[in-house]
Amino acid sequence: MPVKRSILATLVRQFGHPRGAAGNVAGWVMAHRASNRQRNSWVVSLLDVRPTDRVLEIGFGPGLAIAELSRRVGPSGHVYGVDRSDVMLRQATKRNAVAVQAGRVTLTLGSVEQLPPALDGPFDIILAVNSLGFWTAPVERLDDLRRRLTPGGRIAIVSQPRCLGATRSTSLEAARNITTLLQDAGFTKTRTEILDLDPPVVCVLAVNDPDPVHGRPHTS
Repeated sequence: MPVKRSILATLVRQFGHPRGAAGNVAGWVMAHRASNRQRNSWVVSLLDVRPTDRVLEIGFGPGLAIAELSRRVGPSGHVYGVDRSDVMLRQATKRNAVAVQAGRVTLTLGSVEQLPPALDGPFDIILAVNSLGFWTAPVERLDDLRRRLTPGGRIAIVSQPRCLGATRSTSLEAARNITTLLQDAGFTKTRTEILDLDPPVVCVLAVNDPDPVHGRPHTS
């Protein structure tokens, strides 16, 4: 059992920050696993992306959601992505080469803790798929992302627990934790959607609502 836990921990670290040859393998697995492809398509379908939207994905991995998003924005919209893995940047850029060359997609190396100046926003939608668990000080990160959203802008935080023995209960607990983090960061109108994979995927959506009294975005 200790050996199995050690192997699992090593794999989780690669999926969190793919590096080198092993990172290339992790990226290939993420891009070709049927459940991953289904999960990313499902998440994008929940976002009601409009042709004029400016969308930011934190931790785009091999670029599956980026590809789905780029098919939904028009000439007045744009899809941005940031990932801390240069391996994932190369894979996602190759996967989305046509959209990048057409000027619909911009992919950048960086982290949610230190977003590049080009990602100041404002954005209409921000999403993160299975990356929040790797963030430091997640409430602070979410508050910073909220400030980069337009009033009424939406955020989607997705989790499919990969810990040993994960069940539906594990996923629902993750959704409750994400909801609390979003509310602590000033988001409102949280709701949870569930995709029945094994284990289930949860997507917690929330809104950067204008202050109902003063008519301006929440600030902390």
